[in-house]
Amino acid sequence: MVQNIDDNQISNHSSNRTFEDVLRVGMSRRHLLARSAALSATGFLASMVSHNGNGWGTLTAMAQAKPATRPTINFQPVLAKDGSGPVPNISADYQYDVLIPWGTPLKDGVPEYDGNPVTRPTAAQQAQQIGIGHDGMWLFPLGNGNTSGVLAINHEFGGNTHILGKANPASLEDVRLSQHAHGVSVVELKKQNGKWDVVRNSKKNRRIHVNTPVKFTGPVANSDLLKTPAGNAPLGTLNNCANGKTPWGTYLTCEENFNGYFGDKAGTWTATPEQARYGFSKAGFGYGWEKFDDRFDLSNPRYKNEENTYGWVVEIDPMDASQTPVKRTALGRFKHENAELVVGRGGRAVVYMGDDERFDYIYKFVSEANWRSMQARGISPLDRGKLYVAKFNDDFTGEWLELSINNPKLKARFKTQAEVLTYARIAGDLLGATKMDRPEWISTAPNGDVYCTLTNNSRRTAAQVDKANPLGPNPDGHIIKWRDADNHVGLTFKWDIYVLSQDTHGTTDERTFSSPDGLWADPDGRLFIQTDGGQKKGLNDQMLVADPNNNQIIRRLFTGVTDCEVTGLAVTPDRRTMFVNLQHPGDGDPTKTNFPAAQGSGKVPRDATIVITRKDGGIIGS
Repeated sequence: MVQNIDDNQISNHSSNRTFEDVLRVGMSRRHLLARSAALSATGFLASMVSHNGNGWGTLTAMAQAKPATRPTINFQPVLAKDGSGPVPNISADYQYDVLIPWGTPLKDGVPEYDGNPVTRPTAAQQAQQIGIGHDGMWLFPLGNGNTSGVLAINHEFGGNTHILGKANPASLEDVRLSQHAHGVSVVELKKQNGKWDVVRNSKKNRRIHVNTPVKFTGPVANSDLLKTPAGNAPLGTLNNCANGKTPWGTYLTCEENFNGYFGDKAGTWTATPEQARYGFSKAGFGYGWEKFDDRFDLSNPRYKNEENTYGWVVEIDPMDASQTPVKRTALGRFKHENAELVVGRGGRAVVYMGDDERFDYIYKFVSEANWRSMQARGISPLDRGKLYVAKFNDDFTGEWLELSINNPKLKARFKTQAEVLTYARIAGDLLGATKMDRPEWISTAPNGDVYCTLTNNSRRTAAQVDKANPLGPNPDGHIIKWRDADNHVGLTFKWDIYVLSQDTHGTTDERTFSSPDGLWADPDGRLFIQTDGGQKKGLNDQMLVADPNNNQIIRRLFTGVTDCEVTGLAVTPDRRTMFVNLQHPGDGDPTKTNFPAAQGSGKVPRDATIVITRKDGGIIGS
């Protein structure tokens, strides 16, 4: 997600090929193949299908690689005419409840913030309440998990006007309130009398925010790149976008647009090439933290390198509040969207990650060995391994390029592996990675296919467009998919396009969407697609369910409220309850919506989690 500013930022000015250029050439080749197939079903195209074997590389070949069964998607869709306005709408076959809106207390004795536009929480209260900017999350089961669990939920961002009720902070107390609204909540939930609610005073409940102690592990942990002249202990996590989960039961939260919280108080700061590549600027996103908190002042020499302590994947133990959050530096530093962890060949942990900015990259981490054996030896599978960046080729193949100091191209620029990982974006530039259209959520289907949402990119020039390139400029985004060689650990892959969002606009109302963002492939293979950006036909942002074998089957399950984002997915083990989030409803403007309070109440809209169930108790998405 890009903080409700659509796609107006670029930090990658390298000469690397864009994905659109690759796609243009590849689609042109595909067009020629399709024409050949029409002329001769047993000619060149047939030999290509036979050569590819696994059914990847051409659209025709992929169509022959369908699984034996297909997921059921039979619910009544929300029609476009019903998908706008200040309150959510859901399929007639489903129902929803509202859970943990911003300001919900985690323990007794802490007041609830109910959206009063005059009386805001104090910083101390906010540190013990659910934060703002609900985003990625996951439910960790207690018991069978279907009626009880621990929800770890990200709080990506909230503007000053929304949180503070004013455009700029006037004190350190204001800054602390804003800081404590960011981060992560860990909250125990239980279903009682048919409703989910917070278990107040649970020992598992905690807030992790910008001022929470953290620790670093992996290749960068003891590097001077993380040390400040002030000698301050590492603190905090912020702009927590999407997420991941591990097979050993921990939560991964991903730091995305961390650059926007830093500014230049003295007006004397000049960006280094490394800072420029990560988008740091004198005013940031206008939070003004640097005016009262020296940690975020780029012009303060005592806090040199403080900006390097953000931009990582952070591991959190949801079951033990005494455990310090850990920043796993082997996964690289960039604007992480999510961290999709799958177990690959040999039991190795494989983590797919997107860098959510226009013209930035897709990455993959592969652990050094079997994750179970590493843990048995007291080693985190996320601390030792190799980090790669993706290069997409014209012939629908791709390569994973290792970000290693042993590569001569990187050794000429960097002194240590710690530098390579801290400035992973620059390393990707040097290796010729493919510049993508804002790679966001990545999800792996049961058959091994990997999907990635590319939200949009309106800055592609007309010189990159021809009849064989349907994308652009690309204001609506698309979804790609690939399959790695060697069960996720190989260095090559084959890719294709799942759907171009603009191709859905002229079809039935139930299929229309733009700016795909959140993504989850369920165990039956359904794709849940969430959106973040302007939708066609007057729709609010939405969640749809798709058949991965047929992109003509896409149905709208849920729509949010005016000017919100629909994001985050978590399910109970039986998949009969789903949790999704509404972020920045009404952009915080009570004249647009008062959700979740009653319309006309004048209350400030509050981010909240939506609990979705089928009326017949069935599997979500069916």
